[in-house]
Amino acid sequence: MVKTSGYVPSGDTTIYYDLSGNLDGEPLLMLHGGLGSGRDLAPLHEYVTRTHCLISIDLRGHGKSPLLGASPTYALYEKDIKEVLSQLGIKRYSIFGFSDGGIVGYRLAANHPEAVVSLVTLGSQWRLEADDPAIDILKSLTAEFWCDHFPSDVEAYISTNPSPDFKRLLNAVKEVWLDTTESGYPGCLVERIKCPSLIMRGDDDFLFSLTEAAALKNNIPNASFANIPFAQHAAHREVPMLVGSILRQFLSYHTGLSDSDCCCA
Repeated sequence: MVKTSGYVPSGDTTIYYDLSGNLDGEPLLMLHGGLGSGRDLAPLHEYVTRTHCLISIDLRGHGKSPLLGASPTYALYEKDIKEVLSQLGIKRYSIFGFSDGGIVGYRLAANHPEAVVSLVTLGSQWRLEADDPAIDILKSLTAEFWCDHFPSDVEAYISTNPSPDFKRLLNAVKEVWLDTTESGYPGCLVERIKCPSLIMRGDDDFLFSLTEAAALKNNIPNASFANIPFAQHAAHREVPMLVGSILRQFLSYHTGLSDSDCCCA
């Protein structure tokens, strides 16, 4: 499998990207969750590598992307990703986003409808209400907790990031999660999403409730919804066969770009 990677300057930092799969295929932007990296979505690759060029991007401060300059926000993640895609010459693309990656996906699809062909999200909130029970969970998170529960993820970050400081990253990401300003969650912006969209959540997801998922579906025109059994928040890791098969089927229905749009090589 042909694979290439590199860094793209974006404002006051650089953003790491990785291309894999079918470099002549249809572009599929793969966006990981908070405190993760592009490697986290590897369990889904086998379901889409034959047909798609996978563009995996490490969000600002995550994975191999350094935490430099301005503090991250969902709006800044969005800006960074647009810069990477522009430098790669990718004009139109589909999106798969998990958690934070899906939140950025909502923003991209709403603000750049000419570019986003289709959108699939997993475990991705679209707003943060004042009484959302997730707020207390997010506020309580510490670097020690994350190191205890996700040691391999933290070790991978420390071994690959140019200037690792996990405690600083976690505190910065917590600010992103709790941001209720215009730079944060898309909120009512999701009503502007026109591309075919699929909202997924694990049946036992403790962060993205079924009620909130149903409300989101009602706010995105013609959106589809899949509740994944036997899974919590990270359903792509827990039941990759289910999530991967649904993703592949959805993309087969809703993608079909011209040759000029497929510029991954």
